[in-house]
Amino acid sequence: MDRLTEMEAFAMVVDQGGFTDAARKLGISKSAVSKHVSALESRLGARLLNRTTRRVSPTEIGLAYYDRARRVLNDAGEADALVTSMQSAPSGVLRISVATDFGVNLLSPVLGKFLQEYPDITVNMVLGNRYVELISEGFDMAVRIGELEDSSLRARKISETTQRMIGAPSYFQKYGHPQRIDDLNEHKLLHYSNQSAGSVWRITAPSGEKRQVRSAGWLTVNDGQSLLNAAIAGLGIAYLPSFLYSEAMRDGLIMDAIPDLPKEVHGIYAVYPPGRFTQPKVRAFIDFLVSQFAGKGPEDW
Repeated sequence: MDRLTEMEAFAMVVDQGGFTDAARKLGISKSAVSKHVSALESRLGARLLNRTTRRVSPTEIGLAYYDRARRVLNDAGEADALVTSMQSAPSGVLRISVATDFGVNLLSPVLGKFLQEYPDITVNMVLGNRYVELISEGFDMAVRIGELEDSSLRARKISETTQRMIGAPSYFQKYGHPQRIDDLNEHKLLHYSNQSAGSVWRITAPSGEKRQVRSAGWLTVNDGQSLLNAAIAGLGIAYLPSFLYSEAMRDGLIMDAIPDLPKEVHGIYAVYPPGRFTQPKVRAFIDFLVSQFAGKGPEDW
């Protein structure tokens, strides 16, 4: 006889407090329920239920077995739901948190393609540079750049980007190139106000040493594209990811501030809540992002 069937019959008797209600709940006869429970007790060699003419209650052993049996039955139900879920077409509202610059410059242009591929999914994209609490704030997933702060979340790498200090040729003609990291203190810096470190740039020196540059900056703004525009206009040196500056660098509008510095490489990740299986709509979107940016190296934006 099937063990899960025996477990289910026993657990339902405990839940309902008797064989009659358990049978009604399971949609089988009372005698069938009794047969399943008796077979379970016989196989285990233990009495799991105290039976009287008025009531049925679990024995001490039965109560301990019930706790474990209920977990097994719940897991089995989740496994069935997983298979059903994975076979169903992705649908529903997908609420995602995306870093502003990545969302505006890279995700928005391709979002229409995803919606055409999955017409039953509705996307609610929230742009911002704050690390949202996915579960408590009702997000299905987020796209984040750089070191992941919350290790409890599941993550899948989408791509990589580099971060470099850049400025316009006209700026360097006027103020000269900084030769060393310390020289940045004498230059006009363009800061990103949403950085968690504030006006501090964390830079790797040619020796591999991690350095920090702290400056109030000549211009502070909470939008990367605006910083790039300011750099192109010759207003100062910005510290930006390659997906923002790469095109302008190819066009000769900007150049490296200190060319011999190691490039800072940061991962771009899709993060989502922990769990035993991923919702089809989330899995579909992550697979789409991975395929969309496949083959792009840190400097290929």
